[in-house]
Amino acid sequence: MTKILVADDEADLEALIKQKFRRKIREQEYEFIFAANGKDALEKIQENPDVSIVLSDINMPEMDGLTLLSHLAESSPLIKAVIVSAYGDMDNIRTAMNRGAFDFITKPINFDDLSVTVEKTLKHVEQLHETLKAIKENNILKMYVDETVLNFMGSREFESSLMANETIEATVVFLDICSFTSISENASADVVVKLLNKYFDVMVKEIIAQGGYIDKFIGDAIMAVFRGPFHLDKAIDASLAVRTAINALPSDTQQTSFTPKVSIGINTGEMISGNIGSAGLKRLDYTVIGDVVNTAQRLQSAAKEGQILINENAYKKVKESFHCNLVGEIVLKNKTNSMIVYEVLD
Repeated sequence: MTKILVADDEADLEALIKQKFRRKIREQEYEFIFAANGKDALEKIQENPDVSIVLSDINMPEMDGLTLLSHLAESSPLIKAVIVSAYGDMDNIRTAMNRGAFDFITKPINFDDLSVTVEKTLKHVEQLHETLKAIKENNILKMYVDETVLNFMGSREFESSLMANETIEATVVFLDICSFTSISENASADVVVKLLNKYFDVMVKEIIAQGGYIDKFIGDAIMAVFRGPFHLDKAIDASLAVRTAINALPSDTQQTSFTPKVSIGINTGEMISGNIGSAGLKRLDYTVIGDVVNTAQRLQSAAKEGQILINENAYKKVKESFHCNLVGEIVLKNKTNSMIVYEVLD
């Protein structure tokens, strides 16, 4: 539900807004919060930090709309404001825009125009949040961002959000290209990089198709994470698809002869998700950590060419959906106790 704050001292505007947007309110798409002036609006935002849009008049007691804009730019850069005022002269419009207003609507209000403006503003706010999410999850700036996002990235709020962490239920998959080291030792750097990227493209396509995301590339291996409903099933489906796709690739290229195969380890359970690294160095990796992750990597190391290995816990959860064979009890690297392992066939 989108929260919209309306700052205006006109007593009848609240009833008018509720009437004109009654369907959106009834269907819980919009929730309106009303403030009598700029000061009241800032207090309401403190109580409702998830406000997305502010619709503000200019001429209000205690704190006017232009002053409110200045405060919003400093304290809540992701909230976008639309000025709704009878003062539609160019000086007011320019002042409002210079102080960060997203748009300007004159009174008397054309509610069709207001509705379109709200939707347009909301899309912009959503794009800002998606941009921040991409920066956080991919750990790389892949797009140009506007000044608001850059300011937010330098704020304490952004630094605090970077250090946030949570315990999640998910599935981790490690996928390694077997014996690729032999290519890297004998072929030129250009050949190695092009070939590795070719294999990664094939693998990533299948992982994304099942709703997984790439946590990181580790040498000639990929670490992928699956969350949400049936995350273990999706991880196994993706792994089977990766194995099939890699096996279908030709062995010979113009530069070298190499038959690609993958070994895969999968584990599922609780893990910690958060930004790991050095905040002082400003190098953080949004990733998952914990024993479940470590075990998945150990299972991949134990897997032979073309094998997909899971432990007994995962097997019990998927044995009715996938055909698996018992490999036996093995000791994983750096693990004190042995573990019963199964191979996923199809």
